[in-house]
Amino acid sequence: MESRSRTENSARNSSVALISQLLSLLMGFLLRIVFTHTLSKDYVGVNGLFLDIIFILSLSELGVGSAITYALYGPIERQDIEKQKSLMALFRKFYHGVALLVLALGLLLIPFMDVIIKEPPEVNHLTLIYLFYLANAVSSYFMIYKRTLMDAHQLSYIGTLYMTISWVIQDAIQIVVLLTTHNFILYLSINLVTTITTNILISRKADRMYPFLKEKQVAAVPKEELCEIKRNVGAMFLHKMSAVIVNNTDNLLISAFVGIVSVGKYSNYLLITQSLRTIVKNFFQGIMASVGNLGVSKDRMRLGEIFHTTLFVNQWVSCFCTIMLFEIFNRFIAIFFGAVYVFELPVVAMICINFYLGSLREGILVFRDSLGVFWYDRYKAVAEAVVNLVASIILAKLYGTAGVFLGTIISTLSTSAWVEPYVLYKYRLQRPVWEYWKRMLLYVPVGGVIFALTHSICSLYRGSLWQELLYRAGICLILPNVLLLLVYMRSREFQFLLQKGWSLWKNRKES
Repeated sequence: MESRSRTENSARNSSVALISQLLSLLMGFLLRIVFTHTLSKDYVGVNGLFLDIIFILSLSELGVGSAITYALYGPIERQDIEKQKSLMALFRKFYHGVALLVLALGLLLIPFMDVIIKEPPEVNHLTLIYLFYLANAVSSYFMIYKRTLMDAHQLSYIGTLYMTISWVIQDAIQIVVLLTTHNFILYLSINLVTTITTNILISRKADRMYPFLKEKQVAAVPKEELCEIKRNVGAMFLHKMSAVIVNNTDNLLISAFVGIVSVGKYSNYLLITQSLRTIVKNFFQGIMASVGNLGVSKDRMRLGEIFHTTLFVNQWVSCFCTIMLFEIFNRFIAIFFGAVYVFELPVVAMICINFYLGSLREGILVFRDSLGVFWYDRYKAVAEAVVNLVASIILAKLYGTAGVFLGTIISTLSTSAWVEPYVLYKYRLQRPVWEYWKRMLLYVPVGGVIFALTHSICSLYRGSLWQELLYRAGICLILPNVLLLLVYMRSREFQFLLQKGWSLWKNRKES
């Protein structure tokens, strides 16, 4: 019964996350089209740059969310209310401190804007605009921490629904504002109001679901457990630092070595790749609490089976999305944003490879965070960040924008690609890591062959941009998935998914 409950919770969380993210992607795409056509390229570049600065400032969060969530799985499994209260009180104090730290660091950056931006953009009230981005980031740390408790209880779909509804309403209002006023300050103020309102609504929902959150008498977390949490927080800080440097310094490097206009061009590609990465990430995060719950039960055989199935789905989705991106990217950008925003094909190839490598890690990262494998590969995070910065700076001087992305590829392949599976298999799955590599030695070459076949067929047709976009999209929707199905339909993982799907369908009909 517990296994079925985990499956049902995972299916619900992942399904809601997928649908919600697709809806958010659609609205975000419409907003982006309006944004690029109502404001200048300088505004587009400033938007991308300031978003990356805020992501870097978010390092102050230290990754405590993942550490506290992991600490909650045990008390939730034991129905220990007092321990949950203690952990959430600790979480609240920490996040309030983080909000103040982000605010202080953000304000200290203002005098250095001339250094960060190579070519001053033609944008009025640049400092005020930056302050709106900073205020939005700071406000996000208040009250939203309560969502973590819902997520740990395998109810992440609730927070997802609140966020999605808010984003859709926000994007709709922002579209109207841009079309009628072209006022960027008003556009940003809507974002700030939405963030604050959504946080309040989620906080109140959590208070109704878990009344103990409002109780004043809360015991302190025992010293031994606090030391363990601090250790995990320290490890997660290194992981988060690495992720921010690897994923969110590209715009800063492009701005410094190439120019703010190239930042604006990349922002459109980044919108699409980040949206797809978020879809993949949220889909797999729907199973996070269930994996954490299963990890507490110590059923290693079951855990390994679930991971290999997750890895199978992960590689299928990553392969399909990457092929689709490469084939339609430039035509899509040219039609909806303008030919002026199109990158050369080598740059697009680098962006797609980075997307593939990052997307392919999502399954491993979900298991790492769910099972608390933060400590064992902490120095990998430092090495990845250093390699990324050094390689990207050197290659940016030689190859411009393409060099920035090539540096990220090098850092991923030389560190995360092999360290993360090794640590997960050794310390949590307790199985030989060769089980991972024999699968990847099949998945990656098969994906490469399917890409080559798909690209060959896509290249056969020549027409207008619209005609080529529709033709390539149709081929990419059908051919890669049919080929993947033919290759893997008899695999153990595919059969496991069919069995679980049938079981969920029968349970739904019976209820």
